[in-house]
Amino acid sequence: MPAPWTGSPTAPASGCPDQFKPYLCCWADSATAWSHRNNREDAVDPSFSVEALLPFIAVGFGAQIVDGALGMAFGVICNTLLVAVIGLPPARASANVHVVETFTTAVSGISHVLSGNVDKKLFLRLLVPGIIGGVGGAYLLTNVDGDAVKPFVLGYLVAVGVYLLIRGILFPPKNAKPKVVEPLGLVGGFLDAAGGGGWGPIVTSNLLVQGVEPRKVVGTVNSVEFFLTLTVSATFIYHLGVRDFATATLGLLIGGIVAAPFGAIMAKRIPTKTMLILVGAVLTITSTYGFIRALG
Repeated sequence: MPAPWTGSPTAPASGCPDQFKPYLCCWADSATAWSHRNNREDAVDPSFSVEALLPFIAVGFGAQIVDGALGMAFGVICNTLLVAVIGLPPARASANVHVVETFTTAVSGISHVLSGNVDKKLFLRLLVPGIIGGVGGAYLLTNVDGDAVKPFVLGYLVAVGVYLLIRGILFPPKNAKPKVVEPLGLVGGFLDAAGGGGWGPIVTSNLLVQGVEPRKVVGTVNSVEFFLTLTVSATFIYHLGVRDFATATLGLLIGGIVAAPFGAIMAKRIPTKTMLILVGAVLTITSTYGFIRALG
């Protein structure tokens, strides 16, 4: 009968019999991973509770209703909350928002497709430039302070919001084919990643200015946004590492996914004139608020 092995279970695998090496290596790797996970600065808060989730679920639900119906504001609202209220750094906040949007835009995009709100040609023209711009913006934000450009972008969006508001009130809507699309997708994707939100305000508003049918604009922009946020999230994770979902992020995710189908239904049923007025109002209010904060 062979003598029993008396080695310590914590000894390195190289000093134990061959038949035990796979098991000890697996155990050591698991223990190391568990230790790192539970000692990381960004580990899940032990005080997590359902009550703590509720405010963020409400914010995610409301932001996604607006975004799904009007094609903008989810990233702006959520990013403002995470930076101003929670106190996350801009790069981390933008990464969290884009991770959430990967899920919400998937549900929203499918809902818009089923509702007939997507223009296939416009979708393809926005897709590749948007992804390229998003990767560039994410890289910039993780390596350079992108706050310097914010006041200029927000000032521009305030002007566009006022224009859409006046146009929706004073002039009858006319549908037309867009002329400037690819550069719009490139700039929108870049600013969305660099600023933690902006794809909807930049792309939706400028397509509406060109006279594209509002429900097609909202549906198409939301559908392209899934691929944009997926790419941007992957870029952030590559540069920043994988982050555990915080209470805020999980709450925004739950609220956003629940609200996504309702936003698509609203986009299909809201009249064009009303849509222009609502988009102009939301864009003007959110951009003015952001502009004042950027200057302060």
